[in-house]
Amino acid sequence: MGLLVSLVFLITGLVILGYAASVSGQSTYQGVVRVLCGPAIGKLCEICFIVDMFMISVAFLKVVGDQMEKCNVSTVPQPWYTDQRFTMSILCVFIIFPLSAPREIIVCSAPLMLAGVSVFLFIKHLVSSIYRPSSWLAVFNVFPTICFGFQCHEASVSIYCSMYNQNLSHWTIVSVASMLACCLIYSLTGLYGFLTFGDNVSADVLMSYPGSDITVIVARFLFGVSIVTVYPITLLLGRSVIQDFWLSCSNVWGCGECVDPSETWVRVLLTGLWVATTLLLALFVPDIGEVIKVIGGISAFFIFIFPGEHLLLQRLWLSSCFTSKDSRSSLIFWGVVSILVGAFIFGQSTSSAILDLL
Repeated sequence: MGLLVSLVFLITGLVILGYAASVSGQSTYQGVVRVLCGPAIGKLCEICFIVDMFMISVAFLKVVGDQMEKCNVSTVPQPWYTDQRFTMSILCVFIIFPLSAPREIIVCSAPLMLAGVSVFLFIKHLVSSIYRPSSWLAVFNVFPTICFGFQCHEASVSIYCSMYNQNLSHWTIVSVASMLACCLIYSLTGLYGFLTFGDNVSADVLMSYPGSDITVIVARFLFGVSIVTVYPITLLLGRSVIQDFWLSCSNVWGCGECVDPSETWVRVLLTGLWVATTLLLALFVPDIGEVIKVIGGISAFFIFIFPGEHLLLQRLWLSSCFTSKDSRSSLIFWGVVSILVGAFIFGQSTSSAILDLL
């Protein structure tokens, strides 16, 4: 039930963001928020965006590390070069960093970003939360996980602007098809994981399977490849916000000509710092579940709160597409509901993460 309700908000959020992008003329999420909601809300969006992308990057590396560790099933002492800290460092230096350093991630087309970012985000806590809630509070606990698993809203504006056919009806079809495809894949994965292992199923379904099974090893490898290819997209989105923030601060302080954030050495430096810090956190974070709670809470801003604010703006609901009073009232109502739901999810997931740390 929680998944179906979330799908309604997820799809409507994508449609609203596509329409907001066409109205504002901006090609990035933070640009749309800055133009439509004002500079103050725009700065809040930039901060949330950077934190969200950063924590998602940590989660990606943590997942890859867990899968690599699961493959090591030997009980005898292993050589130093099989240690997770060494293998993850090699992966980041020789694969992830070169993929993330370019100015644009050309290999990621628009359909791949919209469908792939959602499909390849791994399922964490989804099975146990949906099928066997311990109490009515567990129903609310699943929403941050769904926000994490289905989030592609941060990239939706850039995807919409890169589409050849920037028509709202076409964008709606793409959004609905993408979310339904993700829902089907997630549901089948969770269902078969639960039917196979019952109550003993791991929150990450792949972790329930033995590390010696050849088929599972191949699945882990392909899963790792998908994560590695999505990581540069996340880094690119976060880095672009940092560069925009850098440029705006330089202009305010009168040193805009000193350092251009678009220069190659700046881009490489930001990429290196991003990869290094996310790697360190991924290696020392004991439980990825706490990271997901934080990510799910922050994602509520991009899925619920900011789209809801767009609906409350006159330049959207007073446009020629929504001239009737009933239509405007419905949009205002849905905008208020989206903001309230997003605020609740953010507060609930953040407070839960803080209480778990205490």
